[in-house]
Amino acid sequence: MKLKALSTVVMVAALFTQPVHAAVEIQWWHSMEGALGDRVNEMARQFNASQTEFKVVPVYKGNYAESMAAGIAAFRGGNAPDILQVFEVGTATMMAAKGVIKPVEELMKQNGEKFDRNSFLPAVAGYYAANNGELLSFPFNSSTTVMFYNKDAFAKAGLDANKPPATWQDMVGAMAKLKASGSKCPYTTAWQAWVQLESFSTLHNVPYATENNGFGGTGARLVFNDALRTRHIDNMAKWAQQGYYSYSGRKDEGNARFFSGECAMITGSSAAYGNIKKNATFHWGVAALPYYSDVPGAPKNTIIGGASLWVMSGKSKEEYKGVAKFLSFLSQPALQADWHQGTGYLPITTAAYELTKKSGFYDKNPGTDIAVKQMLVKTTVKSRGVRLGNMLQIRDVVDQELENVWSGKKSAKQALDDAASRGNELLERFQKANKS
Repeated sequence: MKLKALSTVVMVAALFTQPVHAAVEIQWWHSMEGALGDRVNEMARQFNASQTEFKVVPVYKGNYAESMAAGIAAFRGGNAPDILQVFEVGTATMMAAKGVIKPVEELMKQNGEKFDRNSFLPAVAGYYAANNGELLSFPFNSSTTVMFYNKDAFAKAGLDANKPPATWQDMVGAMAKLKASGSKCPYTTAWQAWVQLESFSTLHNVPYATENNGFGGTGARLVFNDALRTRHIDNMAKWAQQGYYSYSGRKDEGNARFFSGECAMITGSSAAYGNIKKNATFHWGVAALPYYSDVPGAPKNTIIGGASLWVMSGKSKEEYKGVAKFLSFLSQPALQADWHQGTGYLPITTAAYELTKKSGFYDKNPGTDIAVKQMLVKTTVKSRGVRLGNMLQIRDVVDQELENVWSGKKSAKQALDDAASRGNELLERFQKANKS
């Protein structure tokens, strides 16, 4: 009996010591910090809790430029992550890096995951797609350009707080009244190169560059130094001299000037919504990006910002299966709607937008649907977006030349001519480095 009992104990112990198959680990490198980083971690936690086959491990790798550089360096070293978050200006570079990525639509089909490119907002899907329409990366945190305005400052200036200026022609009168009422900064902008040239171009359906704004090939060259763009930048220079427009910096420095009450209007990213909501102590609203009403066909859609998720090549069959399942998880309307409502980023899918609308979120938070409506417009080859190599460096050049205008060192025409010339040199270098 003792031997039998001992044998039973040994058998039971053996059952408990059998090797347990560990979940396949999926490395996700990203650039979301603070509250956004917490949301990314929560998404991974929820996915991991929903099944036992795979474990997504999110890793913060620094800002967009840093994480992209780290991802490419890791690929060269043979230890790239499975998923890499890359900002929109890095799209052309990722596409040109031959053999580095696995197209996301191809991945989803190979792994039997339901995936419909038409479920995404047109302007979002179009930006991350190849010329044949195939999605190359997974749209994740997408934003666009909007205008925020101080309703209390509007009321003080005698302006209708519920009717923000829709055109740049209307903006002139609004800025004049705001200044007359005591505002030291009637209007400022964040991300000047993105808002005042890139998004301005798509909104007015005029080309930023040849070759369909770079979507057609690496032979693209900048053409934003035309009469319309020159007119706009010249107007802004005059507004600066009149005390209507105040320069805040190349990035989002103007956001703090807005939610502190210093500036009455700001154009910038829709993703600033959460920060403004948290910090502003006055009544404020969201409006569409202004346009010139005398430009035929305007307004079209604004331009996309933010980042997408790229699947890196060279991974195992099991890893790709896990990545595909995770991207399907991220596509859920409820999850996308929650992301949109909590961050100010676009819902990216029509289903998430409709779910948010049905929930009454837009009614309770007026203006939060402005960004989405701007992106629901059917895109053209001119308004689809801007996808150029060395885009980050081109933006730096544009910023430098615009600063020359604000400081009075150059005319709008000279600055835009110089920006186009310098930018085209960068495009030529990119073309030579990526001949295929």
